[in-house]
Amino acid sequence: MSWNKNNIVNEPPGDDWGGPWTEKKLQAFSKYVWSYLTIMKNFPFWETIYFDGFAGSGTKEKEVNTELYKQLKITEAEEKTYKGAAERVLTLKDDLTFNYYYFIDKEEKSLNNLKAKLKDIKGKKLVFRSGDMNKHIKDLAKALLTKEKKLAALIFLDPFGMQIDWTSIEALKGSRSDVWILVPTGVIVNRLLDRAGKLELSDKLESFFGLPIDEIKKIFYKQEKKNTLFGEEETISKISKPIEQIAKIYASRMKTIWTHVSEEPLVLKNRNGVPIFHFVFASNNQTALKIAKQIIQNI
Repeated sequence: MSWNKNNIVNEPPGDDWGGPWTEKKLQAFSKYVWSYLTIMKNFPFWETIYFDGFAGSGTKEKEVNTELYKQLKITEAEEKTYKGAAERVLTLKDDLTFNYYYFIDKEEKSLNNLKAKLKDIKGKKLVFRSGDMNKHIKDLAKALLTKEKKLAALIFLDPFGMQIDWTSIEALKGSRSDVWILVPTGVIVNRLLDRAGKLELSDKLESFFGLPIDEIKKIFYKQEKKNTLFGEEETISKISKPIEQIAKIYASRMKTIWTHVSEEPLVLKNRNGVPIFHFVFASNNQTALKIAKQIIQNI
């Protein structure tokens, strides 16, 4: 299957959602959803799935209180994110629609809040599932890889932290899937890569990157030998621009799963201009990447 439409990014209706970085994220994603469904109308033999792995509404207070967040000094204000994607995806103009909508969240309470928000949406197949996103995305991968149906999925993964295991991403290899992933480059991952290279939460870094900790150390740290008054000593220093390197490495890892990945993802910054997330796109379709790149360049 190939996308033969010209590469035009259409503008879905705009809404006012929160702060600047969350708005940029939602604008980029909404524009892509619009283009995706406009093109998929020409391929009615494909059944389309929308999969939101972190769909709950509002601040997740339990995550704020975890030991990891306490150790990294994550504030509640940093963790609070706007969850406007579901509403936007379900209210596109011209009745553009998916065949199925899957909304996943760890917390049942968050899902119930989302259900209440979407209660007036009629005529669409909405499925709500609580529990670990990693399990659900592996279930999705099995469905996409079946030969019984032609299934195509647009996957939206926007965790605040590092909840996505690399094994879940790997499960999607070979599937008809387009994915946008919010990578917490500056707000979480860079903090785990401490300056001294101790990497006390190495298991979390390994599961996130899908790489052994020794390889991660080689990427983000330099080892040098220096002569001191006490003889030769080995020093470890963190590389310059680690946040950009985190995004680069994650995108390169995604390219082992999908053929086309945005090498220059959408950079999302806090009010002080510091990068906190990178919004990365991947697909096995070249035209899809062209559309995503155009969106990223114009946001």
